[in-house]
Amino acid sequence: MTTPAAESRQRAIALPLTARHLALGLTALLSLALLYFIGVDQGATSLFGSDTHIHEFVHDARHFLGFPCH
Repeated sequence: MTTPAAESRQRAIALPLTARHLALGLTALLSLALLYFIGVDQGATSLFGSDTHIHEFVHDARHFLGFPCH
């Protein structure tokens, strides 16, 4: 006979090593892209031309996180 507490325990999900590497790689790539768009993209020196839409969209977040932009 099992107790209700024993039945409600959750088991850890076992991920293969390759799945963990893929998740880590995607997380790192997303983090670097986010860092670029918030911290590096200045509009005039953007990888996407002289368009300032990305800069203006994240402008307040830049100042809140301490990145200078002026």
